[in-house]
Amino acid sequence: MTRSSAKGSPAGRSAYLVLGMHRSGTSAATQLLALCGAELPANVMPGDEHNAKGYFEPWKIAQFNSARLRAGVSAWDDVFVFPYVALEEKAEAAWRRDAVELFQSEYGRARHPLLKDPRVTVLLPMWRAALKSLSVEMRCVIPVRHPLAVAGSLARRDGFPVEKSVLLWCAYMLAAEAYTRDLPRVFVAYDALLADWRREVARIEAAHGAALPGLNDRSAREIDRFLTADLRHNAAAADLAATPKVGAMAAQVLDWLESAARDEPADPAALEAAAAQIARMKEEMGVFVSPAARDLDQARHDLLELRQFEAHQQAHLQKAEAIVDRLLNGG
Repeated sequence: MTRSSAKGSPAGRSAYLVLGMHRSGTSAATQLLALCGAELPANVMPGDEHNAKGYFEPWKIAQFNSARLRAGVSAWDDVFVFPYVALEEKAEAAWRRDAVELFQSEYGRARHPLLKDPRVTVLLPMWRAALKSLSVEMRCVIPVRHPLAVAGSLARRDGFPVEKSVLLWCAYMLAAEAYTRDLPRVFVAYDALLADWRREVARIEAAHGAALPGLNDRSAREIDRFLTADLRHNAAAADLAATPKVGAMAAQVLDWLESAARDEPADPAALEAAAAQIARMKEEMGVFVSPAARDLDQARHDLLELRQFEAHQQAHLQKAEAIVDRLLNGG
């Protein structure tokens, strides 16, 4: 296929970070980057009934991130998770060290690690420090999806009311923008990615100043098979601005993000106003995460770990059975 005019990869290691809100197309963007040569972690979360083609995120890192959020009296669905609040200095340093160790165990010597867990978005100050200590450069890809489409997905999966989902979307997207201003980054509209991924890849390469490491005719054919219209499960049919309490704010944030995804200049005042509004809401309402929610989050991840262990054991059993079959059949 025809490549963009982006420069080749610089010397050293460069990680691709897929940032943004849950259910916003981060899985599709991650698979695209993986097919283009970025390297997935050792332990990848499998697909399920909510995402049959897979999540492509490091489940051990996801567990780690959830534990870090709990340590800060938060959770993945904490609508006030932005801005980042550091722990006491000694505890924060310990979490950074653990993040470094976990990253090394998951990616080894990979030259282009591919890190996708939406929780990284709201924990990015910690992860940036960890990757900097490893001399790993960062290239950010931030999918943009309409918050009402995200809300539809979360209503179906988690039963969230639309107001919560829209506010949560604002928190994650504001974090993605604020924490990456000094990094190579690109905003990618989810619908545009499904409609013409080649154009979006050209934008990604131009924004990063580096060609994707493994994009060729073969990987392009695989991407064509993967990025299909059936990935679009929820459409945004209602009026976002009409969403009670948070709609007008979210509409302004969305306008900024959509402009960025078209490479058009946009006034950051809308983002600053949204961040200030969320700060006022947090001050008025206080902590919005219950102990029960944190316990449920822990239980979900314990179940995931058990399923991953069972899958790992099953894979080993199948390999052993194949060896026995070859031996018995004289292979």
